[in-house]
Amino acid sequence: MELLAVALLGVAAGVVAGLFGVGGGVIFVPALTLVVGLSQLHAEATSLLAIVPVALLGSWQQRRHGHIRWRDAGVIGAASVVTAIAGAFIADAAPERVLRIAFAALLVVTAAQLCLRSRRDARARAAAAGPPPTAP
Repeated sequence: MELLAVALLGVAAGVVAGLFGVGGGVIFVPALTLVVGLSQLHAEATSLLAIVPVALLGSWQQRRHGHIRWRDAGVIGAASVVTAIAGAFIADAAPERVLRIAFAALLVVTAAQLCLRSRRDARARAAAAGPPPTAP
């Protein structure tokens, strides 16, 4: 049963990664902790490795459509290498509860930013469209 749950998790993460460009950790980590029963640290480590094929194939598909900004991706990737190693050391030393709370806070802040940006963009589009036409 656990293998089926993990396989379904992979399917869901693949869809989410393709649709929204997220690395899958948003799906992987909570599901691995809540459904599979892994500790937060094990879920994070497993997510990091599991996302490699998802990121490669998703990037390949997006490249075909010309959506990748190569220089930005290179800078992000280079900066992430060193900080990922540092983050792994910190995660290994941090208590489980701190990791869970920090991850949950990251998800909440990210969701709030997306909601605020969506509202701001909708207002900007409405302002650019001008007032609705009036009836004669």
